[in-house]
Amino acid sequence: MSHARPALRRPEAGLALALALAAAAAVFVAVFLFGRANTPDYTATLFGQAGADAVRLKAQLATGLLGMAAIQLLLALWMYRRLPGVRQVPGPVPMTHRIGGVVLFALTVPIAVHCVQAYGVQLSGSRVAVHSIAGCFFYGAFAAKVLLVQSRRLPGWALPLAGGALVVVVVVLWYTSALWHFNGDSVPVLSLAYQHLPPG
Repeated sequence: MSHARPALRRPEAGLALALALAAAAAVFVAVFLFGRANTPDYTATLFGQAGADAVRLKAQLATGLLGMAAIQLLLALWMYRRLPGVRQVPGPVPMTHRIGGVVLFALTVPIAVHCVQAYGVQLSGSRVAVHSIAGCFFYGAFAAKVLLVQSRRLPGWALPLAGGALVVVVVVLWYTSALWHFNGDSVPVLSLAYQHLPPG
């Protein structure tokens, strides 16, 4: 009897993972196609700022989001007891992690809307292409994580993997936008060739 219960849960876990992956792929494709179909409007504003001012504001917001992602990572490690010396998880930690995730997601929306309005999804130049694809991937990964959180029959690695992917993509987005801005319109490794205005 002790071995039957896990066996019964495997199909349900597989279905939950399949649905999460399908949702991630669907959201990624939808955002990608919408961005590709959009006609760039370089005069689009973000909280009243346009052009270089909007890029500067997005760089500042992205840096704040990077800090929030780091806090989310620490809270997740705390919940999973992966922080050195941590044996107990206070009750507020999981709720703080959930609220922080919602706030982080909400703050990405105005940045993403401006990116799509002003630049769309561009694939000209490695930095721009990586930034555009990472932005689409972020929303796909977030959709997958939302579905995975609702399931209680997942393998232990599923949620940490989804959460880790979100943190990594936030770092990539910051690297290809905010760091690019703060570093005098350049970032190590990625070429700046063939790009026009940056999807900050």
